[in-house]
Amino acid sequence: MDTMTSPAANPAQLAGKHLTVVLGEETFGIAVIQVREIIRMQKITPVPQMPDFVKGVINLRGRVIPVIDLRMKFNLRADLGERTCVVVVQVNLGPDKKVQMGLIVDRVDEVINITEADIEPTPEFGVNVDHAFLLGMAKVKGQVETLIDINRVVAPEVLESSFAQN
Repeated sequence: MDTMTSPAANPAQLAGKHLTVVLGEETFGIAVIQVREIIRMQKITPVPQMPDFVKGVINLRGRVIPVIDLRMKFNLRADLGERTCVVVVQVNLGPDKKVQMGLIVDRVDEVINITEADIEPTPEFGVNVDHAFLLGMAKVKGQVETLIDINRVVAPEVLESSFAQN
């Protein structure tokens, strides 16, 4: 499967373990296989001429990784709280190009196992709404949680041009 193609049409591919993160009042699921670690907030070094949601870079045990504020990317309120943290994920930019990056979230909730039966396709929102990064909607504990394609959350062109050295 092409890493840049959203598997939203096939719930069987989405079933499995997901890390749920909270952004504002909403809960989102990220495939656990892409999560590398969860770290406390730390000093982020800004990088000039980046989009607002690209906060800069951090030094993670000697490696420089880009950090985006997932809340700002999704146009949600972005206040720092005591549980605000960085989820380090591995993003696939192509068949042979993977990069680690940090995602600022309000808090990490839990790891859940989502079955194929619990997944619904992403509803159509109209032609002017970009929902390419939405994989589907999962019914969890009576709530609806959005499953996101972390490879599509940040446009690969932004990462490749901005952080080509990584």
